[in-house]
Amino acid sequence: MRAYATALAAAAAMTVSGQALAWSLEEAAAPYEGTSIKAVFLDRPGYKAAAELVPEFEERTGIDVTWETLPYENSRERQVLNFVGGGDIDVALVDVVWIGEFAANGWLTPLSEFYDDPALADPDLALDDFFPVLLDSFGTWDGVVYGLPFDNYSGLMFYNQCMLEEAGFDGPPETWTELMTEYGPALTDADANQYAFALQSRRGETQSADSFMRVLWPFGGSLLDEDFRSNLTSEESLRGLQFRQDLMEYMPPGIVDYDHAEAVDALAQGQVAMITEWSAFYPTLADADQSTIVDCLGVTTEPEGPAGLKPALGGFSLAVNSGSSTDEQIASWLFIQWITGQEMARDFVEAGGVSGRMGVYEDEALLEAYSYIPPMVQSWEADTAVASFRPRFPEWPELSEIIALDGTRMMLGEVDVEEGAADLGDKVEEVLDDAGYYDGDKPLLK
Repeated sequence: MRAYATALAAAAAMTVSGQALAWSLEEAAAPYEGTSIKAVFLDRPGYKAAAELVPEFEERTGIDVTWETLPYENSRERQVLNFVGGGDIDVALVDVVWIGEFAANGWLTPLSEFYDDPALADPDLALDDFFPVLLDSFGTWDGVVYGLPFDNYSGLMFYNQCMLEEAGFDGPPETWTELMTEYGPALTDADANQYAFALQSRRGETQSADSFMRVLWPFGGSLLDEDFRSNLTSEESLRGLQFRQDLMEYMPPGIVDYDHAEAVDALAQGQVAMITEWSAFYPTLADADQSTIVDCLGVTTEPEGPAGLKPALGGFSLAVNSGSSTDEQIASWLFIQWITGQEMARDFVEAGGVSGRMGVYEDEALLEAYSYIPPMVQSWEADTAVASFRPRFPEWPELSEIIALDGTRMMLGEVDVEEGAADLGDKVEEVLDDAGYYDGDKPLLK
C-alpha cells in the first residue's frame, strides 16, 4: 500500500495567488473530516481487497469507513429494512437485479448530484472508462446513474486441462453442443465418480440465475419478449431448457443440490472436468490450499450456443443511500469514487478485486498474471454481453423464487420441459400483470 505523508495532503490543499491547485481527494474531503460512513460488504475476494485498501482512503481523507459483512442471501433484506426503517448503512451495495427496486423506490441518490459538483468530482472520474455494459447494468436505471461498478463478474468456463488431455482433447469445447456430444461421453465415468460437467443448480437464485437463465440466452431464448410476455415456450427457449435436461447425463448425481461452493469444489478436487462459474472464483481455484488442480487449471469464455456467446453477467455497484445525512452522502460518494476509480484500479485487482475499468486491462503484465482476465474482458464486450441477462426490475426477487421452484421441478423430472415452461410462463405473467406492466402503469424497463 502506498504511504501518503502529511506533507502530501498539505501540498494538495495549497493555493497559489488565491487559486486552488488541481483537484485533490484531500481537499475535497477536508470539510468532511471526522465523518463516519458504513458500507455493506460480502465475504468475497473483492470486498477483502477493498478492506485492505480502506486505510489508505482514511489516511488521506480523515473519513472513517466501516462495513458490515453479510451473506449474500441476507444482504438485500438487510438493506431494504435499513432504507425503509432508517439505519446506519450509507454506502449501498446494489446487485444487478436490485437496481430497479432500489432506484424506483427512491432509496438511492442519483450520482450526478455529486459528479456535477466540481468540488466533489475527480476530473479523472471518466465514466466512459467503465465497460458500458457494467455501468448500464449495475449502476443505471431509466437513464439515471445511481451506482459505480465495483464487484463485477462474468460467467467463464473453468476446466481441468489434464483431464481433457487424458481424454484426447487439446482444449475446452467451443460450443455447448460439443460439450455434450463429444466431451460429455469421453469425460464421464460414473463408476469412478468422474463427470464431464457440473452446473450449479440449487434452488434459489442459484437455480434461477446461474442455471435456468444460463441455458436460455445462448440458445436464442429469453425469459420475456419485448412486450414483457413470457418467451419460455418459444422454440429457442425450449431448446435451451431441454439441452440442460439432456446434459444432466454427464453431471454428478444430486446436481440440483449443488450451490457455487459445491460446483467449484467438484472441479477443484478432480470430480468434474469443467464448470461454468463466475470469474470471482478464480482465486479459489488457483489457490493450492483449496484446489488440487492448480497446475492443470484452464480458463476460457463460456461455450457458444446457436445464438453465439451469451455469458452470464453478475455483480454489484456501490451507491449512496438517499436517507443518509448530507455529510454522510458526500463522504460516501468520495469513497465510492475513489475505490472504483482509475487511480486505484490496479491496486484493487492486485489485492484480489475485479475492476470494472477498461483502462486497467490494457496492462500486459496483469493479463499475463491473471489468466481469467482476457476471457472476462471478452465477455464484457458490447457484441457479446447481455445487459438484461436477468431482468433488473423490482419484481425480479418474486420471479426468481417462482423460477427456482419450477426450474428445480423440471430438472428433477417432476414435470417435462414443455409443460413446465408453459406453467412457469403463466405464473411470470401473472406477477407482471399484478405489478401494472400490461395496463401501462409501469414502463417496460428491464
